[in-house]
Amino acid sequence: MMNDGASTDGIAGRIEVVRRQIISACRRAGRDPADVTLIAVSKTFSWEVVSEAYAAGIRDFGENYMQDALGKIEQSTACKDIRWHFIGHLQRNKVRYWNPGFTLFHCLDSLALAKELQKKAAREDMTISTLVQVKLGDEPTKSGLVPEAVEAFIRQLADLSRLRLEGLMTIPPYMIDPEESRCYYRQLRDLRERIAAGGSVDPRVFRHLSMGMSHDYPVAVEEGATYVRVGTAIFGSRQPQPQQ
Repeated sequence: MMNDGASTDGIAGRIEVVRRQIISACRRAGRDPADVTLIAVSKTFSWEVVSEAYAAGIRDFGENYMQDALGKIEQSTACKDIRWHFIGHLQRNKVRYWNPGFTLFHCLDSLALAKELQKKAAREDMTISTLVQVKLGDEPTKSGLVPEAVEAFIRQLADLSRLRLEGLMTIPPYMIDPEESRCYYRQLRDLRERIAAGGSVDPRVFRHLSMGMSHDYPVAVEEGATYVRVGTAIFGSRQPQPQQ
């Protein structure tokens, strides 16, 4: 991936490279870069590393592991404008740990999980914003609903008033050539547009697409991503997974 002349020394330099790539992709697609939010995937990295990205202007961070995320949320209380995204699979027995510090849950993938989140939100008088995870491809290890099931699933959520549905998320099969991911991202965009036009959601709210990672985020932006989840391209190689 081209770096557009930006220094890649350190986290701040790598963030600048990613931002330039996003701006370039938006220009190619005729989009406003302000419509794309860069989420720095900080899972397994320490708060000291996260705070370096925060100092470089990142405000949105993505976490996969609940206990690790909760520790960072506690450490970040002085950063009033920080936004934490839970972007990993959430087990139903971990819903009790859901924290108001989370801005958005990206991986809603079952009615049972939705009902647990509804109970948690009702008990604590809050609303949980979420995206529905869609499984594009036939990888058995990936979570999510198949595209054909998403509209019916959303209709099942109609009575869960504490959940705010804001769009769709996907993790497609890994492709060495980012261009090979384009068909998956286009499919997710088309699905969101179809659902938004169908009357079961508020299209003004149900407008987000969380798609694209370090190796292919420019393609995702060209296809309509509003959130891109970038980890390695910002923080480097992943640290060992924490014990949960």
